[in-house]
Amino acid sequence: MASSGGGAGGPSSPSPKILLAKPGLVAGSPSAAGKFIRGSAGEDDASLSAASIRSRLPPVGSLNLLSDSWDFHFDRFLPFLTDNTDFTVIGVIGSPGVGKSTIMNEIYGFDPTSPGMLPPFAIQSEETRANARHCTIGIEPRISSERLILLDTQPVFSPSVLAEMTRPDGSSTVPVLGGETLSSELAHELLCIQLGVLLSSVCHVLLVISEGAHEANMWRLMSTVDLLKHGLPDPSSVTSHLQSSSSGTDKDNKDKFLEGGEEYMATPVFIHTKLRDEDVSPQTCEQMKKVLGQYFHSSSFTRPTADDHMSIPKSHHSQDTNVDPKLLDLFLVPRRKDNSLELGYESCDSMLWRIRDHILSMARPSFARTVSERDWLKNTAKIWELVKNSPTIADYCRTLQSSGLFRR
Repeated sequence: MASSGGGAGGPSSPSPKILLAKPGLVAGSPSAAGKFIRGSAGEDDASLSAASIRSRLPPVGSLNLLSDSWDFHFDRFLPFLTDNTDFTVIGVIGSPGVGKSTIMNEIYGFDPTSPGMLPPFAIQSEETRANARHCTIGIEPRISSERLILLDTQPVFSPSVLAEMTRPDGSSTVPVLGGETLSSELAHELLCIQLGVLLSSVCHVLLVISEGAHEANMWRLMSTVDLLKHGLPDPSSVTSHLQSSSSGTDKDNKDKFLEGGEEYMATPVFIHTKLRDEDVSPQTCEQMKKVLGQYFHSSSFTRPTADDHMSIPKSHHSQDTNVDPKLLDLFLVPRRKDNSLELGYESCDSMLWRIRDHILSMARPSFARTVSERDWLKNTAKIWELVKNSPTIADYCRTLQSSGLFRR
């Protein structure tokens, strides 16, 4: 399986169909060959032009936004975006094998029963799982017909990612903090944090996925992201932020940046997958809901919500007044079973569709200013540079170095 998440046939095989939504062409426009707008891919009058455009587009497996050296490259994905300003960015972060790509395929609307269609994001094969390898590398973008920009990411806390970035002397091959040489373990820790900070800064919705009911590593990671993200602009404000940063002290710039209102933060949706039967009971669901609210009680992720979005019937919801009213979205997904009709709770497939419906209908945060899809991508590259050069993250790195938890 191609590690980049696209998949391709052999040289003598016909090209497989790639489920990657592309905007239609502007019919009758002098610049129709290079102008993209939202439209139907099946229109007869655009089929010939679409074929000529398709031959100039990069192969889907090379759309990765991050290079091996952890640099941001958007030129290959840019032709798929438009000047449309009505779009939603959905990112995902999680450990290896928790179902990130599977959930993103569901949100995209992929139908696995369609013959000859590849999923937008590659699913971990049995061979990949047996060899303890990760399937997705860097950030793999796709865009759906609903103008959902989906960002599938490489796993955090991944032994295979750590192994690939480790030199024989134990140093890191990935320059996560400029040109500074770090141990691979420390660089891997910072890499996970930088990925979370970027997604929290440029996405409307961020899916935080854990495996099992008692896995709290992702909660701790997001707490660290909340701690270190402050001072970064959203994709619509990055230009003015960079201009103000060219003069004045860091404190003055940060104060000016925060004068416009609350700092931007993507809305998180916490998802626990592969749960056992006893972990999807109403009692367990309610307990996890309370713990989540208490854990992120004072974080930037908490927002007031009018409805509960748990995977249990309304009749099971507790009326305990001690529960924090600013609850985060939490979904519990059971293990996939063949005898789903015999289960006393929602099946895995049913919960995945419930998650998709919720994300498509949820109220998402708005960027400070109106921004187009193409400008969002270009400004995301600038924010990535701010993340890599963040003095806050650099100070945190030095604290970790002095703690003795990581070798030098």
